[in-house]
Amino acid sequence: MSDDTETKLSAARTRLILDKPFLGALVLRMPMKAADPKWCKTIGTDARAVYYNPGYIDALTVDQAQFALAHEALHCALSHFARRAHRDRKRWDVACDLAINPLLIREGMTPVPGALFDVGFEDMMAEEIYPYVKEDSEDETHDDHLYGDDTGTSRSDAQDEQSLQPESDDGAGQGGTAGHNAAPPEPLSESEREQLSIQWRQRLAGAAQQAMQAGKLGGHLLRLVDHLLAPQLPWRMLLARYLTAASRDDYSYMRPSRREGSAIFPTLRSAQVDVLVVLDTSGSIKPDEMREFVTEIDAIKGQVRARISLHACDAQLAADGPWMFEPWEEFTLPGTLRGGGGTRFTPVFDWLAQAGQLPDLLVYFTDAAGEFPQQEPDFPVIWLVKGRGKVPWGQRIQLN
Repeated sequence: MSDDTETKLSAARTRLILDKPFLGALVLRMPMKAADPKWCKTIGTDARAVYYNPGYIDALTVDQAQFALAHEALHCALSHFARRAHRDRKRWDVACDLAINPLLIREGMTPVPGALFDVGFEDMMAEEIYPYVKEDSEDETHDDHLYGDDTGTSRSDAQDEQSLQPESDDGAGQGGTAGHNAAPPEPLSESEREQLSIQWRQRLAGAAQQAMQAGKLGGHLLRLVDHLLAPQLPWRMLLARYLTAASRDDYSYMRPSRREGSAIFPTLRSAQVDVLVVLDTSGSIKPDEMREFVTEIDAIKGQVRARISLHACDAQLAADGPWMFEPWEEFTLPGTLRGGGGTRFTPVFDWLAQAGQLPDLLVYFTDAAGEFPQQEPDFPVIWLVKGRGKVPWGQRIQLN
C-alpha cells in the first residue's frame, strides 16, 4: 500500500469524524486491512474489519472514500450480516445496498462509481426492499459482503472467541491499518454473528449519543437509529395494541350515576369498540393475503369486544358492502369481492361523512398507491401497507 493510499484513508476518516460524527464513530471501530486484488476488487467488510483494494482506493476522491467507508460501517451497524435469514444472498446484498445508499446521499455524500440507488426506496429497510429485487436481477453491489456463504465452512468456537476479544484502544481496534490480507476472511459462524450483532448494536447506540451531543445527527439517520434500537414488534402485535387501546375500560362522565341526586359521578364503562375495516380490492392485494389479514382481525376481535364493519373499495365502494359482524360473530370474508379498478381512498371517507359515522378506529389494508382525502378525519386511521407506498396522515404499519 502506498503512502498516498494511507493518507487518503486517514483524511476520509478524519473528515467523517468532524463533519459526520455518527458515521465517523462507526468507521473508527473498524480495522482497515489492505487486501489482495485477486479476491477484493473494490472494498468490503465481514463485520470484523474493512478490507480494501489499494488500487481501488487510489482511484477514488477523498469524498468518495468517505462514502465507501461509511457504506461499510452501516452494513455492520445495521447488522446486515445477521439479518439475511432464509433470503437469497445475492438479492439480499442488493437490497442492503439499496437501503444504505439513499441515507448517505441524503447526508450530502458523494457516491462511489457503481453505487446502487433507486428512487422510492428511501426510508425503507432491506427486508422491505428485498421483495422488489428480481430473482434474475443484473444489479451488482459495488462492494464485497464477506460475511460468509451458503456452503463454506465456519470457524470453530475457539477461533470465534479469539476474533471477538474485547476492543482495545490501539490503532487496529479503532480503525487503524493492520497488515495485508492475502486470503479472504473466514465466513462468520452462527455464534460469531450473534456476538457481533450485539457488539454493533452497542456501537450504534454509542455513536448516536455522541453525534446528538454534538448536534450533528440528521433526521433521517436519527429515525433509523430509533427504529433499530426500539423493540421490534410484528404488525399483528402492533394492530392488537391499537385495538386494545381503543376498547379499554375507562371512566366516563357521559352517563349519570345511579346514585340519588342530580350530581353526576364518574362511572366505569366497559366500552365496545366500533371498528371499520376496509380492503383495497384494486388488485394489488391477493385473495390469500386478504384471508390471512381477516383471520388476524378475527383473533384480535374476540379479545377486545369489537364490532366490525367490513367494506371494500377500489376506485369506488363495493356495492354489496358494508358487512357487519358483532363481537360474538366470526369475522370472515364475504362470498364475493369484486374489484380490480384504480385505487381511491376518498369514497370510504365520503361515505362515513354522509352517514354521520365516526368509528373508534379505521383499519385500511392497502398498498397505499391511490388518491387520499386532503383532510385528516376526526378518528384514528391505521394503514396496513403492503409495499413501499407512503401515507399523508394516520398511522402506517408495514406489512412485508
